[in-house]
Amino acid sequence: MKLSKSFSTTLRDAPAGTEAESHKLLLRAGFIRQIGQGLFATLPLGKRAVARIENIIREEMNAIGGQELSMPVVHPAEIWKQSGRWQVVGPEMARFKDRKDRDMVLAMTHEEIVGFLAATEIKSYRQLPQMIYHLQTKFRDDPRPRAGLIRVREFTMKDSYTLDLDDAGLDLQYRAHYSAYFKIYQRCSLPTIAVGSDVGMMGGSLAHEYMYITPIGEDTLVLCTKCDYAANKQIAAFAKPAAPHEPARAMEKVATPECKTIDELAALLHVHASHTAKAVFFTGGKEGDLTSTRFIFAVVRGDMQVNETKITNALGIDWLQPATEAEILATGAVPGYASPIGLPAADKSGGRMPVVVIVDDAVPTSPNLVAGANETGFHLLNTNCPRDYAPDVVADIAAAGDGDACVRCGSPLATVRGVEVGNIFKLGTRYSKSFGATYLDQSGVPQPIVMGSYGIGVGRLLACIAEEHHDERGLIWPVSVTPFEVHLVSLNTKDAAVTAVAERIYSRLSDSDISVVWDDRDETPGVKFADADLMGMPLRMTVSAKSIGKGGVEFKRRDRPEFEIVSEENLIGHITTVLGGMREDLRGQIQSKSL
Repeated sequence: MKLSKSFSTTLRDAPAGTEAESHKLLLRAGFIRQIGQGLFATLPLGKRAVARIENIIREEMNAIGGQELSMPVVHPAEIWKQSGRWQVVGPEMARFKDRKDRDMVLAMTHEEIVGFLAATEIKSYRQLPQMIYHLQTKFRDDPRPRAGLIRVREFTMKDSYTLDLDDAGLDLQYRAHYSAYFKIYQRCSLPTIAVGSDVGMMGGSLAHEYMYITPIGEDTLVLCTKCDYAANKQIAAFAKPAAPHEPARAMEKVATPECKTIDELAALLHVHASHTAKAVFFTGGKEGDLTSTRFIFAVVRGDMQVNETKITNALGIDWLQPATEAEILATGAVPGYASPIGLPAADKSGGRMPVVVIVDDAVPTSPNLVAGANETGFHLLNTNCPRDYAPDVVADIAAAGDGDACVRCGSPLATVRGVEVGNIFKLGTRYSKSFGATYLDQSGVPQPIVMGSYGIGVGRLLACIAEEHHDERGLIWPVSVTPFEVHLVSLNTKDAAVTAVAERIYSRLSDSDISVVWDDRDETPGVKFADADLMGMPLRMTVSAKSIGKGGVEFKRRDRPEFEIVSEENLIGHITTVLGGMREDLRGQIQSKSL
């Protein structure tokens, strides 16, 4: 490609409002352009990089038995209603009506379609296992698009799906994807870790997310500082310090004026926060079912914080939001001085919104906690669960954080930020049962197909590679995903000798299957070198009267400061050797990882 014919142009400065370096650089280098909120066009340079990423993905999916197909981006709503997710998924799913007034959906993911297809195609155990995948447009009406391609509304995703006879078969395919994903990211030169994660709206029994650790990430990850324990904070467990053993004492009401926080209460009573009980209030329920809405009275020990995802999972609900002061008062609780003790009515509803009391599993084993008296200015000493109140649910609902003990080895945990670049899910039979996707086993008995789902966001992966590989001058593409391998620069285009040499090199590189972009524009050397650094191709070849006088072409790697003069005759061989070494270095970084 010649830059004089390029559709896109470079920008000296990033548009206002861009924060992530990947966003700034991909815009400035002419890889992407923003069309609307969370909507981007991928320009020719970006498209070439995306195509190389997609080819890596295809190769690794094919290597574990994948068959590529294509599924539509527009779905009949009936399919999503059949799975139950029409009612569960909120406004992030784009719904519309066609000209015949039929409800339709823009695909967020394709579990429903795979369940439908499995029901039509799979009949016998002899047809299993199967693995299918595609690279397809998705749309999620995200309310907070940010950081360029990191969080968008329309995107391309590789989603693959496995179909198996049983859980043992699913486990094999899950493990195959687990390893294949690491190979994909390593081939793209992106460091990632796999963390346990919440299954969320996908459902199923197990999920992992692949995370690129970076300060711009929105996910909080909890990592052990010693062993390999890693989890999204949404589900991270930790070893809770045991409370000292002591006999339960008689409950006693004490005055605690102006003590609405745990810190104020602990200071007044000269106790540690771990000797207090903290009340946190929510409302929550099933999506689309108003009758399921409950007031949720959550209790954790005062030295801990609640984890909303854990509460949602423990109660089997779809949504959770902070309760209003009016909703709290309606239960008989007093904000700042609340506990489940003494709430009106045996069923704790008082004829109002039903109340569910959920306590963290550390609370029943922690004797004599200080808790609210549901009276302004007063608390209760020596409260004991379940002696003084009977919770509806006891579960792990505490959030893990920095310094907490690892649940595996006891070492301190640390939190970091990360961007999710992929995920894998054990779906089980949720979708196959919804669509009647069964097979006849060896005895002729129908059995539900066991499914798995696995996704990679291609644009987000591109952005994370850019985030990882850049310097103050611009992008530095890994050789495996670069749009072009060589950036050829000719200085003083009016010099016939320079142009003739550049044309020969351009033709020879193209004939040698070495991808090359030639800056043949009538621009100053400073502009051309700045754009070469900004675009970030691995190798730069500069042809000038000076280089010709020295015997050839100036050769420079983008990731190194030094340059050398290489003769025109030896240039192709030298480029081939250097590119081969770069590819070998990248291959040397690939390490097999298994679950």
